[in-house]
Amino acid sequence: MAKSKRYLTTFGALVALATTALVQVQTAGPALAATICNRYCDGRDPALSPADRIPVTSTLFGRSFKVHVDDNDAMAWGSVENGQPGDEVWLDRSFDGGRTWSGGSRLGDTAIPAGAGGWRTGMFNVDDWGTNGVGALRACGKAGDRADITCTAWTRSTWNAWDRRTAAATALMMRYDRSTGLFDSGGWWTSANALTAIINNIQRSGMHSYQYAIASTYDKQINAAQGQFRNEYLDDTGWWGLAWVAAYDVTGDSRYLSTARADADHMFSYWDTRCGGGVYWKTDKTVKNAIPNSLYIQLNAALSQRIAGDTTYRQRAQAGWAWFQSTGMLNSSNLVNDGINLSTCKNNGDVTWTYNQGVLMNALVQLNKLTGDANALATARKIGDAMTASSYLSPNGILHEPNEPDTCAGDGASFKGAAVRGLGVLNSATGGAYNTYLQRNADSAYSKDRDSIDSYGFHWAGPFAGTNHSCQHSALDLLNAAP
Repeated sequence: MAKSKRYLTTFGALVALATTALVQVQTAGPALAATICNRYCDGRDPALSPADRIPVTSTLFGRSFKVHVDDNDAMAWGSVENGQPGDEVWLDRSFDGGRTWSGGSRLGDTAIPAGAGGWRTGMFNVDDWGTNGVGALRACGKAGDRADITCTAWTRSTWNAWDRRTAAATALMMRYDRSTGLFDSGGWWTSANALTAIINNIQRSGMHSYQYAIASTYDKQINAAQGQFRNEYLDDTGWWGLAWVAAYDVTGDSRYLSTARADADHMFSYWDTRCGGGVYWKTDKTVKNAIPNSLYIQLNAALSQRIAGDTTYRQRAQAGWAWFQSTGMLNSSNLVNDGINLSTCKNNGDVTWTYNQGVLMNALVQLNKLTGDANALATARKIGDAMTASSYLSPNGILHEPNEPDTCAGDGASFKGAAVRGLGVLNSATGGAYNTYLQRNADSAYSKDRDSIDSYGFHWAGPFAGTNHSCQHSALDLLNAAP
């Protein structure tokens, strides 16, 4: 009762207005077409809410439009203040990170009644627990005598988003396509990285709410391309193989380990003696470069650690590292160039992309765990030191992709995620040697490269300039790795 009285006073509404009138407004119109029931059903009276947090507001012609969030029940409502009778307010709900109003538009559409200066919608659920819809809400409204409309930024409850890591994981799952089991418009290898980031978040945070994505992705995509998550790109196959190793670690389901083995075997079938060994980048056998070979070492070393009595994958991991060293792709500055020249069988001097540093670090840590090779761990440490100290890759101590664009598009948006994932693994193996670097990057991204629903962009040093699943999983990888 105290909460209801406080609300009515704020809005200058008449105490004499009956609760039944509120209910009639809340249950009328477009809201009926999108009714969701979690703990409570859409249309609940805000007077019953035990909490009221206001994360976003917008103004128009002196009116103030707000989203009120009840974090306890994962519901929200919209309000208009400083208005006049006839002014409207409603909610939009999105299940794709605000790109569309997939959860319903003009929910709870209502108008300020005669004699009042403000009003509110009913409460609406942020998420749809029954269908795994991960949502966000915004309040919109207009003056009664004008056509102009304003909307707040998107926001959500702290349900499954109680800290930086879980909030970033939830924002990534807003971009999960429940019909395909991939992210956004169906990115292939980048979806493998996004799923890996979600699995790593489960391991780091203990939040299992999104574990359903593992089986969903597997079941929907197991027969895609060449089956078992194999295709003509050997690095794509490696990314998926590592995702299924991580899935096996979380679930114990042997089918994921079997698929990871099929992926590693597929990669091995494209190892030959040209330039002394190595895996090709693609099945057309025209390029040998760093990324598939680093993934090959990491995947084989990871598999050998999980298969009792294995010698096959162990030997492949060791042979992969011996060959890698012979190519000179790890240059004199302890950074990895992109590949080799097949005419000379030597380092091609191409770009030192961030992910080439992180994946090799990760691979060498796994090799050290498997074999006890101290040189492997020492080399990983040299790469980590070089990447974090480089004015080219870490200007002012913040990781920056070479030629980093403003928009989150293309393959490069995923690179920094793999880089810090590997650095995080190395950090754990060295007792926190990179804690300061990882924390600095996490703090910078959180304060300078994030929107109202914890979506992240490309520039961890800021400014925020949009997002997609690749930029988002990269930020989640960073937050997973940070102390």
